[in-house]
Amino acid sequence: MKSYLLVDFGSTFTKLTAVDLDKEDIIATSKAITTVETNIIDGYNHALSKLNEQIGREIKFEKIVACSSAAGGLKMAAIGLVEELTTEAAKRVCLGAGAKVELVLSHNINNAEVQSILDKKIDIILLAGGANGGNKECVIHNAKQLAKSTVKAPIIFAGNKDAIDEITEILSEANKDFHICENVMPRLNHLNIDSAKNKIKEIFVKNIIEAKGIKKVEETIDQVILPTPNAVLMAAELLSKGFDEEKGLGDLMIADLGGATTDVYSMALGLPTQMNALLSGLEEPFAKRTVEGDLGMRYSALGVLETMTSAEISHWNKQGIDIVFEANKRHNDIEFLAKTEFDEHVEDIIAGKCIETALSRHVGTLKPVYTPMGVMYYQLGKDLTKANYFIGTGGVVIHSKDPVSVLKHGTKMESKPMELRPHHPKFLLDKDYILSAMGLLSIDYPEIALKIMKKRIVEL
Repeated sequence: MKSYLLVDFGSTFTKLTAVDLDKEDIIATSKAITTVETNIIDGYNHALSKLNEQIGREIKFEKIVACSSAAGGLKMAAIGLVEELTTEAAKRVCLGAGAKVELVLSHNINNAEVQSILDKKIDIILLAGGANGGNKECVIHNAKQLAKSTVKAPIIFAGNKDAIDEITEILSEANKDFHICENVMPRLNHLNIDSAKNKIKEIFVKNIIEAKGIKKVEETIDQVILPTPNAVLMAAELLSKGFDEEKGLGDLMIADLGGATTDVYSMALGLPTQMNALLSGLEEPFAKRTVEGDLGMRYSALGVLETMTSAEISHWNKQGIDIVFEANKRHNDIEFLAKTEFDEHVEDIIAGKCIETALSRHVGTLKPVYTPMGVMYYQLGKDLTKANYFIGTGGVVIHSKDPVSVLKHGTKMESKPMELRPHHPKFLLDKDYILSAMGLLSIDYPEIALKIMKKRIVEL
């Protein structure tokens, strides 16, 4: 039996997925608390013991590979010129590489903003700004600000190519760890993410996992090769597009609910489906990820509360649910587990609000414009109305007794008619929490990873 072990060192749990390559299926899964504060290998060994217990014996794996979001994940700062353009382009590159964007800065950065990079312990800085042939003074100023600082994080320059020579000189003289990539926005509203995204992944493997104390597990496993969200993004794109003769599912969306964030993924071109709609703004990537750091089931529960109107809070009070108390309870006890039907109902309410708000921030919108020819619409962002599938993952959705009612908060809403949400998708559930594992497996065995996802991600 040829077998792979896929490992996800998460911020809370270390999750293991064993795969039989010959049978093209999962053998077993297990998880244990991530022990990054002591020795991360302890949590891994605990999860491995559980896995062996399930299987009934120890397996010699052909290969063991891992992804990680432990120790805060990959924390990045995106610096650009104009907030709506190059700054947004830089932010999308960071998110597409599986990073958590801790800081977004635009225009000429000042000393206080440089200090915020230090305070937030940023892992990688993405410096962008200006289309090729455009403004270069701003990125040169920002490079000088970073050069004279005590910032030690690697700096990726992916801005106006006309500034490369000066920036190379500035950062070299300051002995900074820097890398030059292709411009993330070479032309107005044109997005170019691959060069910078690949460099981020390379730095993650070489530098970041060592800095976070995760590299020491490589004595036991073969390699930690990706940030976890990037592995999920790879799995989602594979599931959408298919591989060789194994068909994919087409346009799809994923909502991943965690304790601290709600991640949303969309695999679609997102072009207008209305005859009277015109695209506007920055180009969208086919594989898009957004992260909402204020929406989560535990640590960020108070952020969810802030998105609720007084009418919503009053509605739940009338239903006998003190939603303010419940959100605070979960925020104050991040290890809280729902044990009663009431607790489970509250979990579904908070999860639904996470999805509703996160989808509003992810999908495209229509803006009406009145012309002599009648009403036209500018479309900002992706049109996801025709998405075939909406997949739920994350502990709360997986363990919900009614996951469809939770996921429906991400679909078309009468109260938000200008948002281009999926209209009639089929709902699927990643019940075994395998997306990150299949992203890892897809590096060597994409067809097997695809077949397993199609088998294991179930329709509701």
